Amino acid sequence: MRERAISAAVIAIVVAAFYLAGQPWLTLGIAALATLAALEVFRLLPAAGFPVQPLPGVLGPPVLVLALGLDIVDAGWVAVYAAAVLVVLAIDAFRRPEVRDGFLAWVGGSFGAIYPASLAFMAGILVVAPEIPDDALFADTPLTAGQVWLLVLVITVWSFDTFAYLSGRTFKRGRFLNHISPNKTWSGVIGGTVAAVIVGGALAGAAGQFLPGGLLMGLLVAVAGQAGDVAESMLKRTAGAKDSSNLIPGHGGILDRTDSFLFAAPVVYAYLLIVGA
Repeated sequence: MRERAISAAVIAIVVAAFYLAGQPWLTLGIAALATLAALEVFRLLPAAGFPVQPLPGVLGPPVLVLALGLDIVDAGWVAVYAAAVLVVLAIDAFRRPEVRDGFLAWVGGSFGAIYPASLAFMAGILVVAPEIPDDALFADTPLTAGQVWLLVLVITVWSFDTFAYLSGRTFKRGRFLNHISPNKTWSGVIGGTVAAVIVGGALAGAAGQFLPGGLLMGLLVAVAGQAGDVAESMLKRTAGAKDSSNLIPGHGGILDRTDSFLFAAPVVYAYLLIVGA
């Protein structure tokens, strides 16, 4: 417990330092997370039965983070990146003498490159976030619009995780996808979703957005965040691993800490593209 608390404190200090430093440090920090998450994915994939090679899959996610976060390319290039990864990894798979091994290497490598690359949408939020209206609560802070909306994403996801844990421990009703993650319950999912809707709606309103739209965003973040958590559990369960790595004492790996954001960040990114249009 002491080890876990110390790790949490160190993580909080590091994250706060990068967050308050703003750009380009915030994007560089997200790129580092994407690199570590990709390394963990490619550590799990061979144990899950996919004979993958780490390169070029590990290089793709941080490059995409830097491209979106530093506004070098727009979101349309994400599709180009995905297609290029599929082609390069397919060519690499062709050289394998066993066709089945080649196919599994292609499928696993493509997944490993694209899955952690979703963190790029966290960096993209820094670029596409609309200006905070002068009458909004967040207008009185020194934060940029991108920092505000990244905070909205993080706190909404954390509120889901926290209240899902608390309500799940309190009510313990209804197993939820227990063949993948035995500790999850419907009471936890419902409690976390209610919290995410309320918190997401309130924060979006404080950022100057129409309340119903913020409530919908909170709901979608809850659904996506839960899906991201279950998806990582599926990968770990297939690989026979409890944690994605032991990088963070008491907490597991980077992928364990960012799995919800892999699916939730694209939701907020899409929301901001719509409201900012």
